[in-house]
Amino acid sequence: MIVATLALMLLQAPAPPPPACSAPEHNQFDFWVGEWEVTPTGKTNVVANSRIEKLYGNCVVRENWMPLQSAGGGSLNNYVDGRWRQTWVDSSNARVDFVGGLVDGKMVLVGDWKGVNGPGKDAIIRMTYSKNGDGSVRQFGEQSTDFGVTWSTNFDFTYHPKAKPKG
Repeated sequence: MIVATLALMLLQAPAPPPPACSAPEHNQFDFWVGEWEVTPTGKTNVVANSRIEKLYGNCVVRENWMPLQSAGGGSLNNYVDGRWRQTWVDSSNARVDFVGGLVDGKMVLVGDWKGVNGPGKDAIIRMTYSKNGDGSVRQFGEQSTDFGVTWSTNFDFTYHPKAKPKG
């Protein structure tokens, strides 16, 4: 009797909810995940290494930015409330919150970066991440100091997949 009651209870139990980050939108930024050597776009000199990981139950894309000539920084990226959000922090004690999403297959994130051009010289930064045919990823950064009326290039990097160690 007890076994039959338990079996009936299991059959009537509601299905568990799907994992929190199982929707396709949570995979939109996966093209950036990997181990990378970073160069200025169009050049061959490596200026940084970057490790981009998918963590926390498929909910977060985390970047660890490791420049060769200075201290680093990193970002946490997640899809929440119908938009992608990135929080960037670095060794200069900068913190920038970006927001955006996919536009024509490219991830576009925009944020207000206090002091990006020096003390008291703020700018709106727009970053566009795009996957290239060779497996690399371009991160193109633009800035506006006139509230988005005009834009100029702030940075332009290409993330090249690191060669896997042999053996």
